[in-house]
Amino acid sequence: MKTFYAIVLIIAASYFTCNKTKQKNSLSFLHTSGQNIINESGEKVFLKGVGLGNWLLPEGYMWKFGPSGDRPRKIEKVVSDLIGKEKAAHFWKEFRKNYITETDIKRISELGFNSVRPALNSRLFLTEEENPYYIEEGFQLIDSLVSWCSKYKIYVIIDMHGAPGGQTGANIDDSPNDLPELFINPKYQNQLVNLWVKIAERYKDEPTVAAYDLLNEPLPIGTGSADKYKQQLVPLYKRITSEIRKIDQKHMITLEGFNWANDWSLFDKPFDNNTFYQFHYYCWNKPDNLNNIDYFIKKREELNTPLWVGETGEKGNTIYWGTSQYFDANNIGFSFWPWKKMDTKNTPYSIKKPANWDLISAFTDGGPKPDVLVAEKAFNELLENIKLANCEYFEDVTNAILNRIPGKIEAENYGHMGFNHSYYVLDTTKMSDCYRIKEPVQIKLNENKIESFLSEQYIELKESEWVVYNFKNLEERNYQFSIKAAADIVPARIIIQINDQKFDFMIINKDWTEVTVGDFSLKAGENKVQIQVKSNAIKLDWICFK
Repeated sequence: MKTFYAIVLIIAASYFTCNKTKQKNSLSFLHTSGQNIINESGEKVFLKGVGLGNWLLPEGYMWKFGPSGDRPRKIEKVVSDLIGKEKAAHFWKEFRKNYITETDIKRISELGFNSVRPALNSRLFLTEEENPYYIEEGFQLIDSLVSWCSKYKIYVIIDMHGAPGGQTGANIDDSPNDLPELFINPKYQNQLVNLWVKIAERYKDEPTVAAYDLLNEPLPIGTGSADKYKQQLVPLYKRITSEIRKIDQKHMITLEGFNWANDWSLFDKPFDNNTFYQFHYYCWNKPDNLNNIDYFIKKREELNTPLWVGETGEKGNTIYWGTSQYFDANNIGFSFWPWKKMDTKNTPYSIKKPANWDLISAFTDGGPKPDVLVAEKAFNELLENIKLANCEYFEDVTNAILNRIPGKIEAENYGHMGFNHSYYVLDTTKMSDCYRIKEPVQIKLNENKIESFLSEQYIELKESEWVVYNFKNLEERNYQFSIKAAADIVPARIIIQINDQKFDFMIINKDWTEVTVGDFSLKAGENKVQIQVKSNAIKLDWICFK
């Protein structure tokens, strides 16, 4: 009998240990709590992920296509016109099967992201017939995505990127007529509500799904859509939310303002207790400039909900570093857009452009029709190239997004903790001319590079002034540290402090010079560098660890 009880106790202990381990290793439902997002244990979760664009809603610019291929339905027509309907149907099945796979999700997790935002085209889930019916393929693709994300501990924010009828009056939502027909014809709102109910029914008990993003970038001002239809937006949000809540009380809902998500004037108070608001943040200025986010921070105080950036990216490493650092300092999660696209250097992964792709691209811009065999070969090559194993990885892009080394930190990307924390300057009344125009660190533009897509800015520091750079490091090891700097009067003496290590260094050239300072041991996790001028003055372009 004693043996029997001992066996029972061992089995019970094993069960509870396994169950506890399973709970620890599994994702839990997320919920808003004031201005934070928390899990079921009450721990804060900072959603930092990537957008899965071009997969379920192909975008013409990612295909390098012209006006006749600027949205999914037009891209589909291009493929069909060039290789025929039957082969085109096979192409799209394979494209959706291979563009995002378990390999992608595993890699996203390995790199340190914790969420993905798949952009959905409603037309992949619901037909456009007079009496529409649901398409199982679209739901199966999301099922697979959720399964992979659950395995690799990645949250999913489901994004309705292209609603029935279209919500923008532009090309990004796959609208058939360049009109926001979602707000013109009531049947499309009915379809959208029913589609969200269908999605909620499917995932209501799935904690891997973090949130439902009800409508991407609705009603831009520039198309005239906002003025005509914006008063319908909040009532539509309320209607969708109400229907979702009848079957799903667990998942967060995220709402975007009109005018590309960024006008929140219609939001006065949350109408649901598990809602957060999002804006989209693209810094497309030339030269580089960090757009101010005070408007959204003020609205967060009024609404007392979390802030999240559903899209940011499409520029260069300087902006990526500055952007994510800016968000982190202000308790704002984000999703980088996009994970990969064709023939680029400003996303984590780049898809190799197939041979003769320029002929297809030219065809979409009014050029001659390529030979069918040439087109078929190019599309087949694309199906191979989109597989992650065949894509080119850019470590510098990922490290810039996640504020970590190895890599280069531009001088203007000192920390965001303010005066006497991230910087010290003698004159706090004179603001910078560019990049961070509300702060007194003097950021200057290299006038010879004003047309450059990338940053050509530097900072000026006088005697006793200093700046601090914060960054992450994955493993404890030695790095070679270098800087690019120039002295106003030579020599200029600076003190470089890397964590607890101090180094006295002389800038001996008036012209821009790249100088190796030395090798330094860095700890895993958070690190920082302080550059302080002890005599004369310097110009600093960047610092680099490799």
